[in-house]
Amino acid sequence: MARPALNKDTKVCISLAARPSNIGTRFHNYLYEQLGLDFLYKAFTTTDIAAAMSGVRALGIRGCSVSMPFKQDVLTLVDHVEKSARAINAVNTIVNDHGELTAANTDYTAVQRLIAEHGLDPQAAVVIRGSGGMASAVATAFRDSGFGNGTIVARNTDSGLDLAERLGYAWRSEVGDLRAPVIVNVTPLGMADGPEEHEKAYGDDVIAAAHAVFDVVAVPSETPLIVAARAAGKRVITGAEVIALQAAEQFERYTGVRPSVQQVADASAFSRD
Repeated sequence: MARPALNKDTKVCISLAARPSNIGTRFHNYLYEQLGLDFLYKAFTTTDIAAAMSGVRALGIRGCSVSMPFKQDVLTLVDHVEKSARAINAVNTIVNDHGELTAANTDYTAVQRLIAEHGLDPQAAVVIRGSGGMASAVATAFRDSGFGNGTIVARNTDSGLDLAERLGYAWRSEVGDLRAPVIVNVTPLGMADGPEEHEKAYGDDVIAAAHAVFDVVAVPSETPLIVAARAAGKRVITGAEVIALQAAEQFERYTGVRPSVQQVADASAFSRD
């Protein structure tokens, strides 16, 4: 089923980021083509987020994906903020309904869904490494999924303590002798083309003591941490799963169509080619 030719009624969705990538553009446009939807997706950056939001509203942009550093700035520029965004004080998805802008955070909802789908036990202790915006989404999703025993590991004392105190979790600056059944990485460790792309967020002894290993780094999906966890026979959750689920939820919010699991997997793979 081919996408209709571009026309005056084609609905437009965009992303706003400091450093736009092709991942979302390829993901959404691939599915528009596969499903024959009269939509177009384009990535942008901006130095004036308030003006950009006015443009979204005035031009009838149907959906807007929001990345750093704009996730908090847009909170005051929309009409409605859903629980998912309010819980972590950050937005990654905006839907425009006839000039009314509603903000949500599909990173948060994607992590909650993955926790449930992978059968993680909320009675288990969880260690989450990282204290940035995505770490806040992940840690809050764990807390709101019933994980009461958590530790935030972050070298940044201010952000680490702030996140831990907000969630009622412990804080440590280093992993050290800390062990837990569920370990999560929400740092750039292992990220492709980064200065620490060959590093694992946790040592082999920490991995050996865990039951489940979750790495939010999306590129590559098989990070050094995930590779080591698979080799150790642990249950793994990858960043590719997170980004695919959150994008699928964005897609449904923008278009009203929920792609199949296979379509999402195909679009996710295409977005990384």
